[in-house]
Amino acid sequence: MPRGKSSSGGSLFYRRKHSWRRDELVSRSTLHLLDFDDGTPPEHAWRRKLSSHANRLKEFNVTFREAFKMMKLGLRLWSYVREEASHGRKAPIDPFTRESSKPSASQGVPLGGMGTGSISRGFRGEFKHWQITPGSCDMSPVMENQFSIFITREGGSKKYSSVLAPGQHDGLKKSSDDGISSWDWKLRGDRSTYHALFPRAWTVYDGEPDPELKLSCRQISPFIPHNYEESSLPVSIFVYTLVNTGKERAKVSLVMTWANSIGGLSHQSGGHVNEPFIGENGISGVLLHHKTANNNPPVTFAVAARENQNVDVTVLPIFGLSGESSVTAKEMWGTMVQGGCFDRDNFNAGPSMPSSVGDTVCAAVSASTWVEPHGRCTVVFALAWSSPEVKFKKGSRYHR
Repeated sequence: MPRGKSSSGGSLFYRRKHSWRRDELVSRSTLHLLDFDDGTPPEHAWRRKLSSHANRLKEFNVTFREAFKMMKLGLRLWSYVREEASHGRKAPIDPFTRESSKPSASQGVPLGGMGTGSISRGFRGEFKHWQITPGSCDMSPVMENQFSIFITREGGSKKYSSVLAPGQHDGLKKSSDDGISSWDWKLRGDRSTYHALFPRAWTVYDGEPDPELKLSCRQISPFIPHNYEESSLPVSIFVYTLVNTGKERAKVSLVMTWANSIGGLSHQSGGHVNEPFIGENGISGVLLHHKTANNNPPVTFAVAARENQNVDVTVLPIFGLSGESSVTAKEMWGTMVQGGCFDRDNFNAGPSMPSSVGDTVCAAVSASTWVEPHGRCTVVFALAWSSPEVKFKKGSRYHR
């Protein structure tokens, strides 16, 4: 924030810096090209480049005098934390225990409606801050949950593939790795921007990873004035707007991958099942049935895309992160690089076998389309989750 100065050189006032204008971060030509299906971000929004790094938030400390004044409150809190721990519960307020993951200024517009549990999405694209189960919150991102893109220009002369989020992982591209580090994490993020205006958010990829493809992802959650029922739906929609500025047709495949997890190490608890489905109105995808630990009610995720005359949807109902899996993350990526889609017969696979303890099972939904030279196209994904019964720490159960 720039600091205003008085005529005498002193720093008496602060002047708030307005958010960047759209055309400061996105070229006017790109904004014009994306101006259909609400693909262009609004004038007034909170903006960041994807290459920006989330600053760690500074922690404050109390002085001895402040600590002395709050001693009675501290003793009451200490007694409460110990009592909850004796019953095997974690106190929602515990100032005596430091969290393993420090808070950072990396948040974006959250997903879902009101009272549905919470999943946040950072401005760099990561899904994190999981609060599906009351009383528990895991800040760490589940890095398997990503959008990725695969592009082949007509004739096969040009090919591009990348996860649509900047990221660095240990063992990146090692031949022995079968997990997500084997994916193409090529996005630098310096030409991609995030725009937030609750309850919507836009991510604009201005020529990344294909210099001749403009891409916008509009994230929408159901907050509707005077409509409490539909504003409580646990769902978010991701509308991708594609514009081909090149001279050749481009086959573009977008893939949404999702782990059968509710954050933290929940994916390793075992008993999780993935199941492909074909719904109404061209909606198809994968259901991820999650068996929660500690006798908590189960959670089911639905990852889906909409098929129409221009968009083909295929799925990979289950893949894993190790060589012991029937299909690994590395093999899933190789299939998309080679063909740009999965096998249509995967819709007939039925429910998978329950996962073993310690294993991570994921699913992938692909939506593929051809974009003509100077043509435009729209691809729609959806994420929904269902946990109609909620259990609180002290054992009470209610229906949402």
